[in-house]
Amino acid sequence: MNKDAKIYITGHTGMLGSITLNFFKENGYSNIITTTHKTLDLINQQEVDDFFNKERPEYVIHIAAKVGGIKANIDNPAIFLYDNLMMQSNVINSAHKYNVKKFVFIASSCIYPAVSPQPMKEEYLLDGKLEPTNEGYAIAKIAGIKLLETYHKQYGFNGITLIPSNLYGSNDTFDLNHAHVLSSLVKRFTDAKNDNASSITLWGTGIARREFLHVEDFSKAILYFFENYNSPDCINVGPGTDISIKELAELISSKVEYSGEILWDDTKPNGMLKKCMDVSNMIKEGFKPSKLLETGIEEVIESYKKLK
Repeated sequence: MNKDAKIYITGHTGMLGSITLNFFKENGYSNIITTTHKTLDLINQQEVDDFFNKERPEYVIHIAAKVGGIKANIDNPAIFLYDNLMMQSNVINSAHKYNVKKFVFIASSCIYPAVSPQPMKEEYLLDGKLEPTNEGYAIAKIAGIKLLETYHKQYGFNGITLIPSNLYGSNDTFDLNHAHVLSSLVKRFTDAKNDNASSITLWGTGIARREFLHVEDFSKAILYFFENYNSPDCINVGPGTDISIKELAELISSKVEYSGEILWDDTKPNGMLKKCMDVSNMIKEGFKPSKLLETGIEEVIESYKKLK
């Protein structure tokens, strides 16, 4: 791979995008271009077309997305569906139109059916109904995958799709309206500890299980598959092991030394009860994440404490 090739990374200010941008630079890629929402609205087809016509990137890493936790997805399903559909469609179409050599698309494990055999293999996509709480976001991501597949079939376009498990990291948002589950729990327990709260109430029952991947590991995966993979077949990326939300809450509670009671509001949704991915294809291709969950959690806790 030519380290001087022009690479366009979308979403470079977000949790994943910022880490990925830095990791590519650290590995010698010196001609990376980025945009912000102020300089380029990815939802606007004409703006995206004009940008590609002017800049002519050779490679695209599409990370930009409208993301959020269960509550945000429940409250804004149309926004999650529309915004993500438009962004990825505009970027993929312009990438093809202006002869981008390779396109990396980031999907999500929520694309798999709500009731799915475990661990979830890539071929289980579209085998059943989606989890209602994030259906809009999931449909958009599935559409992105299928758009790349059809562009490959019809035009020979080189697009690859990576499907990460639940991402977390020190640079995640701690805004409870937009935070992912792990950073949300870190904030809730740290605040409860500081406020000497006698109890904390969490959504659901805690029985739902999730697989967590540190954003640094996933940025390494993006670079690895960018350099070494050229198939339209999706690749699951994750540790291959999961943990219940109850176990995660207890682990974070212990790490921040919170001694109050943990209560569960079973009138609130759990989301998918289990979504651990089969990562045998990832391993077969030569990649494996390395950061331990406990280590990553400790880093997120320290990051949040520095914001206080």
